[in-house]
Amino acid sequence: MNVRRLSLVAVVAVCFVSQLCFAQEITVAAAADLQFAMQDVAARFQKETGKTVKLIYGSSGNFFQQIQNGAPFDMFFSANLDYPKKLEAAGLTEPGSYYQYAKGKIVIWVRNDSKLDLSSGMKVLLDPSVKKIAVANPQHAPYGQAAVAAMQNEKIYERVKDKFVLGENISQTASFVVSGSADAGIVALSLALSPNMKDKGRYADIPADEYPPIEQACVILASSKNKEAARRFLLFVTTAAMADVLRSYGFDVLGGGSAK
Repeated sequence: MNVRRLSLVAVVAVCFVSQLCFAQEITVAAAADLQFAMQDVAARFQKETGKTVKLIYGSSGNFFQQIQNGAPFDMFFSANLDYPKKLEAAGLTEPGSYYQYAKGKIVIWVRNDSKLDLSSGMKVLLDPSVKKIAVANPQHAPYGQAAVAAMQNEKIYERVKDKFVLGENISQTASFVVSGSADAGIVALSLALSPNMKDKGRYADIPADEYPPIEQACVILASSKNKEAARRFLLFVTTAAMADVLRSYGFDVLGGGSAK
């Protein structure tokens, strides 16, 4: 009888510990431009707090739709302000959790073996040797919308739009150029500076005044079952140290602060 009781106590204890461990994890839906920066931030957060962050990357527009349909995320890091604001207006976010964390940038990127001269800026996309141009799908990817705006501003959009290879998100878009499936691409600076791309190609900045600001914000979702851990992660993201991490990946950050 005592053995059975001890076994039962042991099982209950294991279940309790498992539940505690599970509760320490939060699931974050993050815009694909954050793929490497957020891995760095999450790793530092886990080291400091013991809490883990499960990161899922994709396009902000797709995440927006998924969250509206009840996707079980704890937090949403969007590549624009509109989607978090719409979720906030719909009562789907934790009050006071909206935080504008950074501003992204777009660049033209080509592989090291490309003969294209990037000194001409976006006009290089008119080069006859450019048959395919990787762009994030502007229907749901903020970086794709910025790319289209920049090309329209340069008055080259109508001349190159038939060459587009559309990525579902900016990470997939970048992979098209890295793999050689596209001759050039308009990608996030944060990915161009990432370990996966920085030694594989060259990039040229696209002037920020040629496209609408890629202002990015995050929210804690009202449906989160781990709000305490999510709040702690949000506060961690607002620190000056994490602002420096984001800057190292090319983001513009005003500085460490607090969520409103």
